[in-house]
Amino acid sequence: MAVLDDEQVMLRDTARERADNESPVTAFRAMRAAPPPERFDSAAWAAMAQMGWAGIVVPEEQGGSAFGWLSLGTVLEQLGRTLTASPLAATAAAASAIAMGASDAAKAEWLPRIAAGEVATLAVDEGPIHATTGLTTKVANGRLSGQKAFVAEGDSARAFVVAARDGLYLVADGIDGGDNRGGDNRSGVTRSPRRMADSRSHATVCFDAAPATRLGGPDLTQAVVDRATAAITAEMLGMAEAAFAQTNDFLKTRVQFGQQLSTFQALQHRMARMFTELELMRSVVEGALEAIDAGRSDVDQAVSLAKATASDTLKLVTREMVQLHGGIGMTDEHDAGFYIKRAAVLETMWGNAAYHRDRFARLNGY
Repeated sequence: MAVLDDEQVMLRDTARERADNESPVTAFRAMRAAPPPERFDSAAWAAMAQMGWAGIVVPEEQGGSAFGWLSLGTVLEQLGRTLTASPLAATAAAASAIAMGASDAAKAEWLPRIAAGEVATLAVDEGPIHATTGLTTKVANGRLSGQKAFVAEGDSARAFVVAARDGLYLVADGIDGGDNRGGDNRSGVTRSPRRMADSRSHATVCFDAAPATRLGGPDLTQAVVDRATAAITAEMLGMAEAAFAQTNDFLKTRVQFGQQLSTFQALQHRMARMFTELELMRSVVEGALEAIDAGRSDVDQAVSLAKATASDTLKLVTREMVQLHGGIGMTDEHDAGFYIKRAAVLETMWGNAAYHRDRFARLNGY
């Protein structure tokens, strides 16, 4: 388990307080009922940016705090507890690509904007199965063409970091304040919103000879995807902790056959197993974030270990949440369904548990 310094503890506590008070699960429920394309509270996101969260992984010279990935993870964990809908994880991944990339012009233009709250995202996968190789998206004469599926925050992003055959490129949506969902525009970017189980922002994004700035080769693609993966494992950790806590509280208050459910030994065993798995999950998630901050050579292994463990653990805890709440856990009026639906999306994003177990084995020579 990572040891947080005083600033990170303050950041964690501030994020926890804000999530509990400003964006509880009831706020997510209200957002879900809002008409498209509102898939996060733009005013709440602007407030997060003012607090410096959007710039946690942005270098100081471009207006960020360079606070690191473990610090970002502490914020994402707290937001995950209450299912807060925000573009923080996607934007941080895009910011890291620009910061690590080779274009000084892109850094000068976009990193200050991202730190100030501009939404950016990472567009890699071209189908339902995650892959960073075998891509069909290509660039010719500085213009990028291809289609990306299931782009998180694709509805609202103003900049896309796009994976092509030969590496990463930055594509900006050139219509200032415009809306190009389902239509053509001069930027060569067309968005088609997709309604997913988690009710969050996802879109298919088509690029038709869109002006593109090269950031780096395939090695940069994988390094950025690893960072995006580590970010969502932090959100998954927060979700798992909250699902476990709510289930534990329910068992302590629900009376059946004249006894609290928490006194039944069979249920105690199930809760003990989840508690153990959560502790292991925290260790590997924080370990991956620390590996990125330290610039270790085994970041890829640490990230795959974290994602495989996080996917399995979140799946276990959210399903137990539904089962142990009984009939009420199956209803839309209860929050359990929100956790299990978001879990289903995050489990597959950037590779599921099987993908990362296989990758971890290959990285170790098996």
